[in-house]
Amino acid sequence: MNENTNNNNNSNGNKPKINVPRPNLTWLYVLIALVFAWLWFTSDGGSATKEVNYTEFKDMVTQGYADKIVAYDNNTLEVYIKPEHIVDVFKKDADKVGRSPAVTVQIGSMDTFDKFIEEEQQNGNFKGTIQYDKKSDYFGMLFWNLLPIVFFIGLWIFLMRRMGGGGGAGGASNVFNVGRSKAQLFEKGTNRITFKDVAGQAAAKQEVQEIVDFLKQPQKYTELGGKIPKGALLVGPPGTGKTLLAKAVAGEADVPFFSISGSDFVEMFVGVGASRVRDLFRQAKEKAPCIIFIDEIDAVGRARGKNPSMGGNDERENTLNQLLTEMDGFGSNSGVIILAATNRVDILDKALLRAGRFDRQIYVDLPDLNERKEVFGVHLRPLKLDNTVDVDLLARQTPGFSGADIANVCNEAALIAARHQKKSVGKDDFLAAIDRIVGGLEKKTKVMTAAEKRSIALHEAGHATVSWLLEHANPLIKVTIVPRGRALGAAWYLPEERQLTTKEQMLDEMCATLGGRAAEELFIGHISTGAMNDLERVTKQAYGMIAYAGMSDKLPNLCYYSSTDEYSFTKPYSERTAEMIDQEAQNMINEQYTRAKELLKQHSEGHNKLAQLLIEREVIFAEDVEKIFGKRPWTSRSEEIMAESEKLEAQETKSLENKTDEQQLPEKKEEGNGENGIPADGNATTETNNNSK
Repeated sequence: MNENTNNNNNSNGNKPKINVPRPNLTWLYVLIALVFAWLWFTSDGGSATKEVNYTEFKDMVTQGYADKIVAYDNNTLEVYIKPEHIVDVFKKDADKVGRSPAVTVQIGSMDTFDKFIEEEQQNGNFKGTIQYDKKSDYFGMLFWNLLPIVFFIGLWIFLMRRMGGGGGAGGASNVFNVGRSKAQLFEKGTNRITFKDVAGQAAAKQEVQEIVDFLKQPQKYTELGGKIPKGALLVGPPGTGKTLLAKAVAGEADVPFFSISGSDFVEMFVGVGASRVRDLFRQAKEKAPCIIFIDEIDAVGRARGKNPSMGGNDERENTLNQLLTEMDGFGSNSGVIILAATNRVDILDKALLRAGRFDRQIYVDLPDLNERKEVFGVHLRPLKLDNTVDVDLLARQTPGFSGADIANVCNEAALIAARHQKKSVGKDDFLAAIDRIVGGLEKKTKVMTAAEKRSIALHEAGHATVSWLLEHANPLIKVTIVPRGRALGAAWYLPEERQLTTKEQMLDEMCATLGGRAAEELFIGHISTGAMNDLERVTKQAYGMIAYAGMSDKLPNLCYYSSTDEYSFTKPYSERTAEMIDQEAQNMINEQYTRAKELLKQHSEGHNKLAQLLIEREVIFAEDVEKIFGKRPWTSRSEEIMAESEKLEAQETKSLENKTDEQQLPEKKEEGNGENGIPADGNATTETNNNSK
């Protein structure tokens, strides 16, 4: 048993950590101390000095105070005083002025000094020595000679730190550790995030649950001959929670978690990226079992050979080669699981995506209706809400929003409520936040004439009227003629999140989009540039239906889209087919435009009422449109889904209540009966009456 345990430990790569000796800087400190000591001794041990004028100097020499005179070539003298006369000159004791106190004096010329000294020697006033020397500033010389060297060394270290990424993890702040990994390590129990913190993404959480189970109970899989999954690739649009899901996997498994970005491997020095990959996996093997998470792996995992002009010795390719070797090479990475995230899986190298490296791809999609409700529930917890907030409406009004977008909506709503001095966040704040994010900031100060305002009102009323009268058009929420962003007006809908879209549904949406231009032509008599965005959307939709979806009468069941020919510069069809596509797109748009005009002619009275109401109020809601045209006879897809989910929740709640009642009933009987089946208090009538009921 002990032998098996030891073998398992060895297979997991838990090797003893080798202590690499670091550079010893003691010699540098000793050298600096020696330099300062030399400067101390060469400067006479810090003896006192005093500067005097030439007259005072002559008096000192005449009185016999001078013991030694040193004359320098810059007409400067140093006069060393006899020990018995130190008090007379410096007015201090000898022990306070140092071993060799001196007096400095500036003279006019050396000839005058020589004559004076000769006279004093003849008179017997000066019996000391005279020394002629060159003036040398050792400290200044050393300082000015070493300063450029120190400056360039400091500049070099600064540049190397900046190029190496600065104070990253793993000792990357040291220039000599530029090849160390910058991965951030989260130990067990620190910043623990679980699946409860990840709202929605039920399918993705189910797929990564197997990884969590393996990290918790690896023997359950190894006993059956299964192998450890090497890695999983999280793919999805930005903001869908790929990084959060990876952290939740580490938190659920309660294992160390290495987090690093793909760009952290890329460096200007040759071989640094490969070195960081090796160091990362070395650290991971020491912490096994653990998880390595590489965010934005497309920065280092791009397909090789796409840019031949860079040459074959590309640093990024070397880093990728080392990563491929570490993930599935001759070495053993037992207990190390790699998670990676990207939103550009199409540009990754095929060798990186094969089984044995990334065994599975987990698609983290944008949240659907029910998942958005869960995400809103998470982000609404810290907010103070009032009773008007409808989570179902918010979830329906934010199709295509990612988790990050929903978090932004909640934050923006709180800011809007605080701006209006509110005590809580209401429904209007959330609607304003969604409008702010989707459409832009309101521009109520933009000046418009009455004719322009009427034209915009007729345009937006055309959209609202046609969409209200068509079965498959998106349900209307509100219409506004207040300028917002680059738009002069807008109609807000609840887009249908369909899994399958029919031709009839797309034609209805196209007709509703053309309703604004049709209203301008019918009720104003001329068209404007306000429908440019509508025409762009309609044109793209028509070409997509014909060339991609095969929804044309003359070109049925044909798709000219190819996902593999990404860099193709030629059309997959002939010029004659291109002309047919153009003609079919034009015919389709003209048919829906004529259809929109016919609907507006039939309901011109209601349309004019709606436009007039828009001019008066500037903002109208679906309730106002319902008063004019009546209630829509069609139920939206979102309402059907919400009704089905509420029905399922009610059924589950009822079944749970029934199970609870069934469990409690025998417990009550056991508590009420004695040993012989008679009530403990002897009241048999009560039990009979209860049973009869």
